Amino acid sequence: MRLQDKVAIITGGSSGIGREIAKKFAAEGARVAIANRTIATGEETAAEITGQGGTAWAYACDVSKAADVEALVAAVEADQGPVDILVANAGTLINKPVEELTEDDWDTTMAINLKGVFLPVRAVVPGMKGRGSGKLILIGSIAGTWGYATGAAYCSSKGGVIMMMKALTAELAGHGINVNCISPGATATPLNAEHRADPEILALFSRNTPSGRDFVPPQDMAGAAVFLASDDSKAVHGMNLVVDDGFSSVKPAG
Repeated sequence: MRLQDKVAIITGGSSGIGREIAKKFAAEGARVAIANRTIATGEETAAEITGQGGTAWAYACDVSKAADVEALVAAVEADQGPVDILVANAGTLINKPVEELTEDDWDTTMAINLKGVFLPVRAVVPGMKGRGSGKLILIGSIAGTWGYATGAAYCSSKGGVIMMMKALTAELAGHGINVNCISPGATATPLNAEHRADPEILALFSRNTPSGRDFVPPQDMAGAAVFLASDDSKAVHGMNLVVDDGFSSVKPAG
């Protein structure tokens, strides 16, 4: 098992990509802390993992609030030991034309998608530095490197995550901490359920994806996360690992 007895915090770990990463980490031997604003949903995922022989706990945490995040890390370390791996996955998606985008929409997006990455990183780094090892996996998006109409807030936030990863790599690689990013493409998660109900959007993605698929199953992100969390990626620093079925690598079909 590649993550045997490693302690991992996964924010937004109760659904979508975070849930699949939590399940995969546990299957690889990790002790998984699932952090969610609503603890009940985290408890459901933790129960599923433990029912399959894994080890997982649920914690309540609003990643946009420093006090919540600091309390989360303190609780995990008290319950399970030092944090070896952080997957900063919690996110939100607000798509609106820019003239309809409110200040609250913008602030909410940045608070969860960008500040909600910074705060957990800041909380776990001192311990990782002290031990001379650690894995920080930030969940970005292909929307962080190219834009789409109505995505001003979301694209800006995910572009910030990717640049944060690069800056943290420059700062932390010398301390034995690997900082990398996974940038999913169109992935079937609760955040985009409305889009997946639109036949035109499904056709757009399947037409422009080399595999012919539209939305990638969230399970397909979990293997990439295990690689970045394991010793297999010891020499991997500052990578934005794009997992999008080749969508961003080919010329749009129109």
